[in-house]
Amino acid sequence: MSVKFALNPAFRGPAPTPDEGIFMRGRNGRAVVLVHGLTGTPNEMRFLAWFLHTHGYTVACPRLANHGQPLQILKSTPWEEFYASVRKAYQGLRADHDEVYAGGLSMGALLALMLADEFPATVAGVSCLSPTLFYDGWNVPWYHFLLPLGSRTPLRNFVYFKEEPPYGLKNERIREKVHQFYETADIHEMRDVDRYGYPYFPVRLLGELRRLVGTLKRRLPGIQCPCQIIQARQDDMSSVRNAQYIYDHVGSRRKEIVYLEDSYHVITADQERAKVASSMMDFFAAGVPHA
Repeated sequence: MSVKFALNPAFRGPAPTPDEGIFMRGRNGRAVVLVHGLTGTPNEMRFLAWFLHTHGYTVACPRLANHGQPLQILKSTPWEEFYASVRKAYQGLRADHDEVYAGGLSMGALLALMLADEFPATVAGVSCLSPTLFYDGWNVPWYHFLLPLGSRTPLRNFVYFKEEPPYGLKNERIREKVHQFYETADIHEMRDVDRYGYPYFPVRLLGELRRLVGTLKRRLPGIQCPCQIIQARQDDMSSVRNAQYIYDHVGSRRKEIVYLEDSYHVITADQERAKVASSMMDFFAAGVPHA
């Protein structure tokens, strides 16, 4: 990652509304809400959605609020609005499914846990994929710890991270495809962000992520549903400390950590995505009652 200072990017108003995400109707009576990461897209979850759907699950992966919109709009979005997108999708599934699970990638994992906290009697289980409480992976620059300070000052409107290789991907073929888009991306022209995600990460959103993390940490002990954490040991963005923290503090009686040996951060699309999908399905299928 590198840091870029920029005046507010050119703003031409809201973009046309992209698709609302992924929805696949299943046949086994079970449903899953899948939550993509901050500045990401539902495409991050497409393989998981397909896999779970082929095994009978109804799958909903909402596009989080303002993802696909210009940076000026996205960076001003509070985390509560991101969560509202997840909550709406969950409630839609609950209308005709008795058994609904939640899974999320990176910040999406935190939102999935928030769902389990709000609906303790009806979220059947949660799977946290590369949860990001701390940015402490091997590709995070040493000065990263200083940037949250900027999120509390006027600098938050002008500072951005520029995404650089490996983009959370160990798979070279997929990484190259992402690189072709990110390498030439201009902060003033955000084409195709609804498909590939944002090449630039506004520091202002770090403040929102910190608020979400602070809220979730207080609520983890009260979460009782079965909880799975899947984490790559070589995660370039968030170390295994994240998985261990959730495991140690969540109140679930049934919980597990699954470690991956050949992936980076975006485990839903990387080398071991099939292992991620099958591990999630096996965990959900166990179906033990809440503690």
